[in-house]
Amino acid sequence: MALISINLQDGSVGKDQDLIIGIDLGTTNSLVAYMKDGQAVCVKGGDGKSTLVPSIVHFGPDNRIDVGDIAKEQLVKDPGNTIYSVKRLMGKSYKDIEEIQGYFGYKILDDDTESLVKVRVKDRYYTPVELSAHILRALKVRIEDVLKMPVSRAVITVPAYFNDNQRQATRDAGKLAGLDVLRIVNEPTAAALAYGIGLDPAQSELIAVYDLGGGTFDISILQIQEGVFEVLSTNGDTFLGGDDFDRAITTMILEQLGLTEEALVADKSFGQSVRLLSEETKKALSASAHFEGTVNGKKVTISRAAFEKKVQPLVQRTLDACKNALADAGRTADQIDKVVMVGGSTRVPLVKDSVSTFFGKPVYDNLNPDEVVALGAAIQADILAGNQKDLLLLDVTPLSLGIETVGGLMDTIIPRNSKVPNKAGRQYTTSVDGQKNLKIAVYQGERDLVEHNRKLGEFILRGIPPMPAGLPKIDIQFILNADGILTVRARELRSGVEQQIDIRPTYGINEEEMAQMLLDSISHAQEDMAVRGLLEARNEARNLLLAGDKFLEQNNAILSEEEKAATKDLLIALEEATKSTDKDVIHHAIEVLNTYTTPLAHRAMDVTIQAAMHGKDVSGETGA
Repeated sequence: MALISINLQDGSVGKDQDLIIGIDLGTTNSLVAYMKDGQAVCVKGGDGKSTLVPSIVHFGPDNRIDVGDIAKEQLVKDPGNTIYSVKRLMGKSYKDIEEIQGYFGYKILDDDTESLVKVRVKDRYYTPVELSAHILRALKVRIEDVLKMPVSRAVITVPAYFNDNQRQATRDAGKLAGLDVLRIVNEPTAAALAYGIGLDPAQSELIAVYDLGGGTFDISILQIQEGVFEVLSTNGDTFLGGDDFDRAITTMILEQLGLTEEALVADKSFGQSVRLLSEETKKALSASAHFEGTVNGKKVTISRAAFEKKVQPLVQRTLDACKNALADAGRTADQIDKVVMVGGSTRVPLVKDSVSTFFGKPVYDNLNPDEVVALGAAIQADILAGNQKDLLLLDVTPLSLGIETVGGLMDTIIPRNSKVPNKAGRQYTTSVDGQKNLKIAVYQGERDLVEHNRKLGEFILRGIPPMPAGLPKIDIQFILNADGILTVRARELRSGVEQQIDIRPTYGINEEEMAQMLLDSISHAQEDMAVRGLLEARNEARNLLLAGDKFLEQNNAILSEEEKAATKDLLIALEEATKSTDKDVIHHAIEVLNTYTTPLAHRAMDVTIQAAMHGKDVSGETGA
């Protein structure tokens, strides 16, 4: 299970000779770093000024796509086609973010399902994976311009609280950008490496890493001993960060202007002007007691005291997470040797002071908080390249392991380069009413379609109690032991029905075949993503068609003939759209259907609730 390096230019295989870069894919800004003369350095842009690349993508005329500072300039001019904070959407469904979707200046598709969100830009629909790939591609180009050589391998950091979906989405984005993602590293762990903690095998310390970025907060308690990093506990919030500080200031600005948040939604350009002013205000208040600015010709004044009072509850939420992390680790604040501060939002004086007071010691913040995670990623990459012999590098899985899902898609459960031994699982359900048996086919490989991967085995989970599609809960676990033997276990949680299979490790793949599989996965990433997007769109459409028919049948009494006819026409249009080979056509039909039927669904729900409160069913008959 050794690491294999691939030269994507000629397809040749080498033993860890290629440069591995470190990437901090951030909510607000992203960075790329590498090791230069034994030191981790972040790469600056062509102007040589900043290492930060704003995590913003703008879709302009003539299919022009800009990333970074150029895209940021379009936030006010063209907000509907300018995508920011995409990291907050990674691995999430619409239902996860619907409460704050008005905060985004762009259109997020509500398909009324648990599927991952899509962003509408003009007549196209993009996933967060595709959008993040544009940012990663820009970082790849940036470092290649500086080094005058191609790069193909990377370590990418994520918040410690990212779930499996979010981590896999990050891997997919890297692949789509032309990068072989060797490792997904928790941001707090990377930060500790950047501070040199753990690089001395004789060093033993207990570290708290407080990471408050643009959109996520993590607190990790790390025990570092003899070059081995052990995460004792993590806590945090994937939806708390500097963006929320900005939103607090936005509220204060709107109060001074006598406006409500509806004004931000009604006028997207005005909304972005206020958002940018809020960010400017936050940065200024870190150095001064007052800030004055103008928006639409009107002056606003914010004091640091008023700002700190407004965001105190947000800071307290981070301290509560610190308490929980310490409790989970079985440690107390006075046992912590160092408190490492990470993320641009830790520049806020209230944050520094509050954290220092909580842990009872000065915070450790002598490195640039914006760059520290990327620097740590570069050091982790150097370790993977075998250049730091004293640090522990565990054996890893050479290729991803997963199962086949509807449409012949590969759903990865244990990603390539995961540490061994390993255990991971996901929950699935049935796609047909009354389904009693479920075939579980196990595959190995990096392509999005199982037909391009290697089949390892299959078994059938029998005896599932007949239930409506979507109701059974089938838990599938992959257990990979230290000898590389994979056990796949499936269990229907409601009935307890269980089945499993053992699969041997090497499967007869030599290093050349493995390297070719990896090379193919990256070179075909764009077309694989297109095929996956089309199949997923068709699956979503078919689910909505079934749900639409049931909705008409169950709510026949409360819908007018005109409403029923219009809904049927839209269902027919969606069914026709599923025959298209363009996923955007299908997503458009889904959006049109949901736009029309959502008010009808709300009315149906109101009627059902009202009837239940009066002890009657919808038909008006008295309940028992």
